[in-house]
Amino acid sequence: MPSYEFLCKECKKTFTIIMTLAEYEKGRFTCPKCKSKKVEQKMATFFAVTSKKS
Repeated sequence: MPSYEFLCKECKKTFTIIMTLAEYEKGRFTCPKCKSKKVEQKMATFFAVTSKKS
């Protein structure tokens, strides 16, 4: 499952939520600390792990 990183505009806390794509598309995100709905998604880093064949 993908993880999404958010920043709360009220308490300035950064948090990560792991959810399915269907849950993400509903767009119901709240801050776990202050329960505010004023959150914005941060740009996430992405990396791929591959195996090297010899």
